Amino acid sequence: MATQSAIGQSITSGEGPNKVTGKSIYTADVSLPGMLWGKILRSPYPYARIVSIDKSKAEALPGVYAVVTSQDIPETKIGRRMVDMPILAQEVVRFVGEKVAAVAAESRDICDEALLLIEVEYEELDAVFDAENAMDPSAPNLHPDMESYKGLPQPPSGIRNTFAHMTWEKGDIEQGFKDSDLIFEHSFNAQLMHQAYIEPHACLVDASPSAEGGHVNIWANNKDPYMLRDQVSLAWDVPTESIVLHPTAIGGDFGGKGSFMDVPLCYYLSKHSGRAVKIVMDYIQELMAGNPRHPAVMTIKTGVMKDGTIVARQARAVFDSGAYGAFKPRAYLGGADHLCGVYKMPHAKIDSYTVYTNNVPRGHMRSPAKPQVVFAVESHMDMIAQELGMDAYAFRLKNVMREGDASPIGHHWAQIKASETLEAAAKAANVGQPLPANTGIGMAMTDLVQGTGQFAAKIGLTEDGNPELHMAFWDTGTGSHTVLRQMVAEELTLDTSDVQIVLETTANMPFSAGSGGSRVTLSAGKAVVAAAVNLREKLVEAASPLLDAPEEQVSLQNGLLVAAGRSVTVAEVVAATGTETLTGEAHQTPNAPDLTSFCTQIAEVHVDPETGEITVNKIISAHDIGAILNPLNHQGQVEGGLIQGLGYALMEELELEDGHISTLSFGDYKIPTSADVPPMETILVQGDAGPAPYESKGIGESSNIPVAGAIANAVFDAVGVRITDLPVTADKVLAGLRAKKSV
Repeated sequence: MATQSAIGQSITSGEGPNKVTGKSIYTADVSLPGMLWGKILRSPYPYARIVSIDKSKAEALPGVYAVVTSQDIPETKIGRRMVDMPILAQEVVRFVGEKVAAVAAESRDICDEALLLIEVEYEELDAVFDAENAMDPSAPNLHPDMESYKGLPQPPSGIRNTFAHMTWEKGDIEQGFKDSDLIFEHSFNAQLMHQAYIEPHACLVDASPSAEGGHVNIWANNKDPYMLRDQVSLAWDVPTESIVLHPTAIGGDFGGKGSFMDVPLCYYLSKHSGRAVKIVMDYIQELMAGNPRHPAVMTIKTGVMKDGTIVARQARAVFDSGAYGAFKPRAYLGGADHLCGVYKMPHAKIDSYTVYTNNVPRGHMRSPAKPQVVFAVESHMDMIAQELGMDAYAFRLKNVMREGDASPIGHHWAQIKASETLEAAAKAANVGQPLPANTGIGMAMTDLVQGTGQFAAKIGLTEDGNPELHMAFWDTGTGSHTVLRQMVAEELTLDTSDVQIVLETTANMPFSAGSGGSRVTLSAGKAVVAAAVNLREKLVEAASPLLDAPEEQVSLQNGLLVAAGRSVTVAEVVAATGTETLTGEAHQTPNAPDLTSFCTQIAEVHVDPETGEITVNKIISAHDIGAILNPLNHQGQVEGGLIQGLGYALMEELELEDGHISTLSFGDYKIPTSADVPPMETILVQGDAGPAPYESKGIGESSNIPVAGAIANAVFDAVGVRITDLPVTADKVLAGLRAKKSV
């Protein structure tokens, strides 16, 4: 029983023991009787017409139960919001790795042999790999039927291959530039990046005649099971109530496990074979045909007064979406609206273009679009300060939003703590103090709006009186299940260890939105707390006659129902009443709060002038926060994001050569190891009450956003080399140093 509040305790992840002992069940671990393996034949060309497919030899191979092509399935498309992707290529392939055919067989080896027997004749077409070039009227029209696609933002852009053109503006941008003393314009490039989770995409679909309950049963490492259910329901023309998603552990997400990936195709393999079928991608396929972070080309033009006051900013971003837009939960990238940063200005305009090319389709990754645009914005801020002869810190302090200011695009946020995080980080970093030779500091800022969504929770009791939290909400490794258990324990005055979570199928719970957008603590938390309060009220009502006291005198204290000096345990209440009526339930969608959270990061780096090698000496990350529900988990989110941002800044890049990914293993695609991680210092700036339960705020996405901008600025401060193309590598820095010498 609890002796202190469950909230605010550094409770280790309840899922940890099962994960480290191998007891956790991931999708690839699930097997069903008579299950077959599925594998996919993918296009070797970035853009080609499919002239013919002959699958007869593959079908004749012993052990093969099904071979499907686009001729064997309906001509339907699928997408999370933009419904533009065929389940198997129809007439043309649009990227290297696009699905052309699939096989279901008794073993993976037989699948591989069968794939080699499928004969496909292609007619190569002129491809376009650069998003800017794809917007030219002379570029090939990659999706002639684009205007008929469901989910297309309206009205259509009218620009070649551009399916989303979004504009945010405030004031009069032309007048703003006329009023400015000086105008600065710079361009930046951000690279293609994979989420690099340990577990690749996997799915198991049983649409066989013997499937449990007569349903289509799905196991998939997808963090949005209800949304996946809705997507495949439309694609298959199968009622949602006939589709059941079963919970499994998810081995890392970082935004990449929200897409449908191979589930739609796996269904048809199961239907054609009459067996359950499992598909597990290997990492070559993940890196070739996953759903990585968007690369971007960004140009920012800013008008300032001679004293450094920002008057106007115009920004343009072109995001390469690859061959399809289907992997995004909305057609455009919302983070593009941050291209003016966290600074006050009377005039602003942002244009964002999301464009088809013949590259691998992009999806979402932690804080979609924001690392790209904040790298550009914060590099641009330092470049302006340097040209004005101003200190970069003073320039930011002069222009950063404060309480009462409107954002660059007109939002009015409450509780603006931007300057507080900037000042706290600067103090911790000793900004202004001399540094050793070839050592520099750089800073960058961002904000993160709290996400919301629908969530459902139900809390029942065991015969021993212990609560069981029922949710159809898969944990992606963030520790959210533990935090939600803490909330139940808090409301029922128990220890968190007394609370268990029971993961339900989608058939057993109302719709929940799944994780993403820093919304779980707020949205899932609100539902869980409401369900716990509902259960507490029922316990008080049931305990009242047992204690011979009116309900208003009964309270829960340390897991006991107490009144007038007498007490009964929850187990005794359950014994007297039964478990059926003692259930708390809630299904809620919180309103979007009118606040955002701020973060300032400062990096200190040393650059070897002989090699260009960058050593990050330390990173300071200052966050404005509400109450912290689990300090250990909170700090883990901050540090994990910092390390992910470090990889983005210095090394991670999926390299493309004419549409072909050349970095097809973790030997080639570099991510940070423990040896790369610098000392990290977190500064917590206490803000006002947050919108989530117990006055907390989300923390999941903010710390990875500013890292690249801070490091790029620190490199310039160290050796005077400005890198505008991510990642900031030793080769690029060395080339810049040599160019400086040759001038």
